[in-house]
Amino acid sequence: MDFLEELRWRGLLHQTAGSEIETHLHTPGQVAYCGFDPTADSLTVGNYLAIKMLMTWQRSGHRPIVLMGGGTGLIGDPSGRDSERQLQTVERVEHNISRQRKIFEQLIDFDKSNPCAATIVNNYDWLGKLGFIEVLRDVGKHFSVNAMIKKDSVAERLNNREQGISYTEFSYMLLQAYDFLHLRREHGCTVQVAGSDQYGNIVAGMDLIRRYYDDATEGAAFGITNKLVTRSDGQKIGKSAGNAIWLSADRTSPYQFYQFWINTDDADVIKFLPWFTFMPKEEIDAITAEHKQAPHLRVAQRALANHMTKLIHGDDVLKAVESAVQALFGGDVRALDAQMMVEVFSDVPSSEHDKSVLGGEGASLSELLAETTLASSRRQAREFLQNGAVAVNGEKVAADYVLRSEDLLHGSTILLKRGKKNWHATKWQ
Repeated sequence: MDFLEELRWRGLLHQTAGSEIETHLHTPGQVAYCGFDPTADSLTVGNYLAIKMLMTWQRSGHRPIVLMGGGTGLIGDPSGRDSERQLQTVERVEHNISRQRKIFEQLIDFDKSNPCAATIVNNYDWLGKLGFIEVLRDVGKHFSVNAMIKKDSVAERLNNREQGISYTEFSYMLLQAYDFLHLRREHGCTVQVAGSDQYGNIVAGMDLIRRYYDDATEGAAFGITNKLVTRSDGQKIGKSAGNAIWLSADRTSPYQFYQFWINTDDADVIKFLPWFTFMPKEEIDAITAEHKQAPHLRVAQRALANHMTKLIHGDDVLKAVESAVQALFGGDVRALDAQMMVEVFSDVPSSEHDKSVLGGEGASLSELLAETTLASSRRQAREFLQNGAVAVNGEKVAADYVLRSEDLLHGSTILLKRGKKNWHATKWQ
């Protein structure tokens, strides 16, 4: 696989920096790094594109380095920010790094028997040892303030006096440039890959490397950026109603993750297939043709959801999610295990009830229904029941149905449905 060509046909390549980069990449075993800020204890779908860059780099016969920003994370990147970041504690950064590391180890091959084995490094290991005078003399002298203030992330903050920018965030570019130099010296790293918003920082690192090495060949350094992809409505990828779609199951459940891709708009799904998946072009073309003929069947969305859920969470989890989807739309919700039931019905309306009323004569469904979001009154509830529009745990019931303890799923929940899609979870304690 040719790395740059792979990015091109998938529509991900934004720009490159450094002459003769194509020639440089013809030699297998080149080393590239991508940096990740530990601002949270997980990573989002938006971060995944940067991870995919490293995965593609490795599949192209090169060696990737995952750089965890244990040092720069204590400072904060001003890129894409209109205000100062809140500084994190060392303990919080270390915790976030330990949690994020699991995601990288799941997606990238770190097995030392692989000649293209990946490496994880933490820039606090070297940035934490630098003295202030040393940084000013060995790094700062190579940077022009005139050029730094022209950088978009800095210029925007300087032009807006209410926002401003601190010397701390202003200095971020120096630290990131030093990362590239350090990895060049210690790991033979010649390429930095990142999102297009990092292009200025990449070039700054390349300039620092060139100044450090007298020989142009020894000081060769390159940059590759991917497009910052957005949906057709202009929103950033990975945001849904203001909530991030996380790669960790404890932050976004596998079922919710699957549903995020299933709900992809028709205007986006054909672009998402090459962007996010590793499907070959022929397979994507076939799915695209089938989708265009019958978009209502959502063939492309299902292919995207299956691929991404399997990639991030594994084949067993994908099978469990698919079974949950089938149970939900087929009505056999009794087949769901306790954890999957919680995930599937986490977003539906719910109410709490006294479990003791299920004993003895039980609880009248027509009376209870009026206490849920499925009916506004007992009269309306009786009408729905008489019309056969109400189901208990996926099974339609008679108008005089009485809820009892045996209706409880996993000892605590009874699921009510009106029509095809209107669910309400009653929780009994």
